[in-house]
Amino acid sequence: MTDPAFWRGKKVFLTGHTGFKGAWASLLLRHLGASVYGYALPPTHQSALFVTARIADDIKHRVADIRDLAALRAAMAEAEPDIVIHMAAQALVRPSYEEPVETFATNVMGTVHVLEAARPLACVQVILNVTSDKCYENNGTGTAFREGDRLGGDDPYSNSKACAELVTHSYRHSFFNQKGAARVASARAGNVFGGGDFARDRLVPDAMQAFLAGEALRIRNPNSVRPWQHALDPVLGYLELVERLAGDERFSGGWNFGPDAASEVPVGTVVDRLIALWGDGARWTADAGPHPHEAAYLRLDCGKARNELGWTPRLDLAQGLRLTVDWYKALRDGRDLRKFSLDQVDQVVGATQAA
Repeated sequence: MTDPAFWRGKKVFLTGHTGFKGAWASLLLRHLGASVYGYALPPTHQSALFVTARIADDIKHRVADIRDLAALRAAMAEAEPDIVIHMAAQALVRPSYEEPVETFATNVMGTVHVLEAARPLACVQVILNVTSDKCYENNGTGTAFREGDRLGGDDPYSNSKACAELVTHSYRHSFFNQKGAARVASARAGNVFGGGDFARDRLVPDAMQAFLAGEALRIRNPNSVRPWQHALDPVLGYLELVERLAGDERFSGGWNFGPDAASEVPVGTVVDRLIALWGDGARWTADAGPHPHEAAYLRLDCGKARNELGWTPRLDLAQGLRLTVDWYKALRDGRDLRKFSLDQVDQVVGATQAA
């Protein structure tokens, strides 16, 4: 359970704050009373959560690239953060085949740059690197991955996230191993969904955009199994991890944040539920064209976070999908999405605090 007293007045340097999950993290951090300094590229869609919820009104908003080490160093020194949360990334599998150099430069060297910029700053207490559930070497057996399992990945995106984990491990043991140094952890989650995501080649935003346009959603692999969760669930886990790590170095290292087993379902199941929630002629069709390889099964064992942090997901699959569809319908209907998004944060955080 997040502790507002911990976050009140904390200075947080957040990379990737204009992205989907970073925008939800920004809303949640401001809700908890933190002071956020965001560093990221511009948002890529006019209806993205960062834009529609007017997140720039509440934080220090810096448009820049994590591949620019000099700019990143200057920004982080200016921010003088207590906590660094690194979310900036090229976050999609299919585009990583089209732009592998950008993917590795952003996800691997970007991580190096964040850790290098934080290294000389005595003010930094905790660094959290958010990677992906795809950082594990996937042998296709469907076994749930644990934190100590082998890292790897065949596609450039997954491989780059495994590399980012190795970079984090190296910096933790090489440069943040002295008394008083910042404590470093990594968080692994994936297949998140929620309002305000307009990335291409992600199932839920693809579905929402198709339904908004009155078109059929095209599905590549309806039988692929993924751990589906609303974005606020892992973000709450990240913040709980930061709180514990600030008080105890034993919480460093890698952590999985995934849904309950009931939310590990095939793509087709999620699509059917989205269609039922949306109504109004929503439909899907098979996309039989050639596609690059994607793993058929991906599951996470989150026993470590449950047992050692006391973290559990607060939303099941049905609740998360309902919140998501409600958000896109609010967009369709011209609602005030700043208020609507903050109300959704209140719903989830309120449930967390009452649990």
